[in-house]
Amino acid sequence: MSEMLESVPDLGGERATSVALPPESGIRAEVWALAWPVILSFALDSILGLAAMLMVGRLGAEAVGAVGLATQILGAVRAGIAAVGTGTIALVARYMGANDRDNAEEVLKQSVIFGVLVSTIIAIPVIVFATPLMGLFQVKGEMARMGARYLQVVMLSEPFQGIFLMCASGLRGAGDTRTPLWIGGFIDVLAIFLNYVLIFGKFGMPALGVDGSAFATLIAIAIGGLLFFWALSFDSMVLNFRWRALWPDLDLGWRILRVGNPAAIEQLVIQFGFVAYVAFVARYGAKEVAAYFIGVRILALSFLPGFGFSSASATLVGQGLGAENPHFARKAGWESTGMAVVLMTAMGLVFIVFARQIAALFIDDHQVILYTVAFMYALGAAQPLMAIDWTITGALRGAGDSRFPLWGSLAGFYGMRLFLTIIIWYNHFDIVWIWWSIIADYTVRSTVKTLRFYGGKWETVKV
Repeated sequence: MSEMLESVPDLGGERATSVALPPESGIRAEVWALAWPVILSFALDSILGLAAMLMVGRLGAEAVGAVGLATQILGAVRAGIAAVGTGTIALVARYMGANDRDNAEEVLKQSVIFGVLVSTIIAIPVIVFATPLMGLFQVKGEMARMGARYLQVVMLSEPFQGIFLMCASGLRGAGDTRTPLWIGGFIDVLAIFLNYVLIFGKFGMPALGVDGSAFATLIAIAIGGLLFFWALSFDSMVLNFRWRALWPDLDLGWRILRVGNPAAIEQLVIQFGFVAYVAFVARYGAKEVAAYFIGVRILALSFLPGFGFSSASATLVGQGLGAENPHFARKAGWESTGMAVVLMTAMGLVFIVFARQIAALFIDDHQVILYTVAFMYALGAAQPLMAIDWTITGALRGAGDSRFPLWGSLAGFYGMRLFLTIIIWYNHFDIVWIWWSIIADYTVRSTVKTLRFYGGKWETVKV
């Protein structure tokens, strides 16, 4: 936590953590102190994604589409790991709010064990069936071949990704958002360098094209997982591992999964919904697919405040409930949401104003640029709604109320976006109408989740 936290007497023995909630008058500053490292961390991730897309974009529209489609599948695959990560944040935050560091560290240890197990179990069939999975998007030929091979290589990094994500989740739940920033930042810089070297064949290396981008991702994530493994061995950390007792605790592992399971189901179902969504986009053509993924990469920068304030609200809401102070938790959730709306709206406006100039940086195909600009307009306009959705979702998950966001997200995505997309495609309307279905989606999501948070039932959820 930041320097604003007040110290309290040691109530739990020598392993207890002298941490208390900040005064309510300082919640906004504490939200920002927790959010900015996460924002910067995801900014570096986005810069990595943009840099990789810029480099892959020099290989043509098919290469962009292949990497984008493979990444879509990768997102669906990682939904299983999301269950462990969401449960980790909620439980670590509760224990830290109650000044119980021993149990917080045990949650961290078990989340790493189960994160590696879950990610490995999921990765194996994806590697084996990569080609049929690419076929779900109705793409064939070179795009399908490149995408399947990219997916197979990147999936080899999943056990290390499990370590990386669980360590970052545990530390953020404990209020340490800076360590994931430093480690993640180093890995992002390394990945950009490796992409440049392996895609284009620099410094005596062969030019591997799309395969080079996949190997760069594999190497960087593996190093990142090992760095977290090493860093959390030191007692100077807010949380650390106890390697001499490293074995699965099935009861605690199930508890972590139970808290996070709705979030994993949400991500899994939404990601498979995205497979269907992108499949309809792919029916329009390769240029439309390329435009979609370029636009998503560009506007990922405007999503950053949402990630940061969602993490901050999850941490503070969880710690507030752990300290038996629901009023603090409620105020932290609303403060985080308001700050996210302001920043995401501002960034969305910037991307709308400069959409054409930014899109032209990624590809020199005139038609792809036009499609990308239209997509950026729609997603930029959705930023205030997305800010509300993401931050309130973080608050609810931090409270352990992870089931309700599932229903809200499904209602928005399947009930509005995918339903409208099918109607638009069936009637042969322009692709631009599919872009604008995003507004209907996030209107439903943000409304449903805001009403849930306002109602206050999340305050009584047991984790």
